Amino acid sequence: MRTRTVRLSTPAKLAGLLASRLLEKLLELQKDRDEIHLCLTGGSTADLLYERFAECAAQAPLDLSRLHLWWGDERFVAATDPARNSLQAISRLGKTLPVQTAKIHMMAAKEGRDDPHDSAVEYAVELGDVHFDITLLGMGPDGHVASIFPGHPSFDPTSKTVIGVTDSPKAPSERISLTLPTLSRCDELWFMATGANKAEMIARAIDGDAAIPAGHPRGEVATYWFLDEAAASSLPPRFDCQL
Repeated sequence: MRTRTVRLSTPAKLAGLLASRLLEKLLELQKDRDEIHLCLTGGSTADLLYERFAECAAQAPLDLSRLHLWWGDERFVAATDPARNSLQAISRLGKTLPVQTAKIHMMAAKEGRDDPHDSAVEYAVELGDVHFDITLLGMGPDGHVASIFPGHPSFDPTSKTVIGVTDSPKAPSERISLTLPTLSRCDELWFMATGANKAEMIARAIDGDAAIPAGHPRGEVATYWFLDEAAASSLPPRFDCQL
């Protein structure tokens, strides 16, 4: 398993590279896969990626009938709440890409459910033993990934694949998240991060610091860190910058 970093000067250039690289990878996978499983993330960098991807994929021979979309975490809010990661992603991708509804696997919203644990159980059943071809993942300034936070019960070891999160240190307080082993159940894991406020934690995470959530997830074949220069500012120059 290899780990590589890729650095771009600005968040916009980073999103452009991510979009073109993701399209290239999906086109490659569809040559010999009947189904492709992509795990999405939320956040400003991811939203910019989805906008760029929708633009560059609009005229590409991408077979969307094979593409399954999953999410690494979600906010336990109403289905129409703009805070939902899935709503943000689909609103951007759907501008140009007719993604099949049956293959969009959103985590259940708050309506009709007592708490995020109910939604987590539902998603675990739907997910089953799916293995992701690519998992996209962001990272917070505190080293959190998905909705797994340092110094919080969400970071405690568990045998579950999906968990409900309460009393989250980041609003909203209730969330649903894949666990660290589930996030790592992929061929390739693509971290994306921008901003100098994440630089120290990125260096720790790449080094495999087990004290922070971001130090744990890894792809079974490869792990990539896509960073802007500010986010990569604490890394030594020895890190590989090739795809």
